[in-house]
Amino acid sequence: MSELKLGLNLWSQATDWPRFLEVGRKAEELGYDHVWTWDHIYAIFGDPHQPIFEGYTALAALAQATERIRLGLFVGANTFRNPGLATKSLTTIDHISGGRAIMGIGGAWFEAEHRAFGLDFGGSPGQRLAWLAEAVPVMRAMLDGRPAISPAGGRYAFQDVRNEPPPLQKHLPLMIGGGGVRKTLRIVAQHADMWNAFGEPEVMAYKDVVLREHCAEVGRDHTQIERTVGCKVTIRGTEAEAQRAVRALLRHNRTDETLPERDDTFWSGTSEMLAEKMLAYRKIGFHTFIVELPAPYDDETIEALAHDVRPVLEREVVSA
Repeated sequence: MSELKLGLNLWSQATDWPRFLEVGRKAEELGYDHVWTWDHIYAIFGDPHQPIFEGYTALAALAQATERIRLGLFVGANTFRNPGLATKSLTTIDHISGGRAIMGIGGAWFEAEHRAFGLDFGGSPGQRLAWLAEAVPVMRAMLDGRPAISPAGGRYAFQDVRNEPPPLQKHLPLMIGGGGVRKTLRIVAQHADMWNAFGEPEVMAYKDVVLREHCAEVGRDHTQIERTVGCKVTIRGTEAEAQRAVRALLRHNRTDETLPERDDTFWSGTSEMLAEKMLAYRKIGFHTFIVELPAPYDDETIEALAHDVRPVLEREVVSA
């Protein structure tokens, strides 16, 4: 899986629908491989009470408005919905899109939105991951057109649940987000087609080793799992200009402008700097980049990634 893939994750907070839709369409026009959005119901950067759109309905609208680009949640919160219903929703989006949906799922982490909406957050991260481990096999069975039954004593109570019609895709990809080495990566090894995590190259390389170990233990070929890395990119003619642009975007999102100083997932600089940064990940086997974009969405960065950075990444790997 060495083919370079680029996706845009549109922050669904602090935006309006016309701009969100415009950028989703633009991603397709520029040749991006996929477009994503959050599955959150409170804003997760800055003031939590900013406007924010719901994920599955946003994907359904993008599915109707685009023709080629793949679509997914980055990533779905397993705690928000019954996983069978979530799978049914995603299957519907696959039909709306003509077979372009990706099932993104994770354990969830933002307690405030759960409390506000009266959703069960569970007692610990471990409990939420246990719920995820129970949910994912049911999702996979439903996506593959097989009936599913819940194990006794678990969180759910599926009784021969079926998914008709099944997705248009014969094997709809399932992406699991998270980097926990003991539990999350075990679930990835067992069930995921795609894995997403965040971190510097040395961290990701270590977690990749752990994932391979889990795959060996469960009898899975690790090359069946597409490695994806999440990042927040801003590109300008100079690094200083890029940093100023980031601060302006964060102000729009009512977010502390110093956040990038504490969060190494913010990558700012020139096209050349970003290409060098991303090549470091390609060298350790991460060939898919999901680039988060804060509203109101940065056209200069979107275009530079497509026109300047992508050709360098593809050329360098070919010549290696």
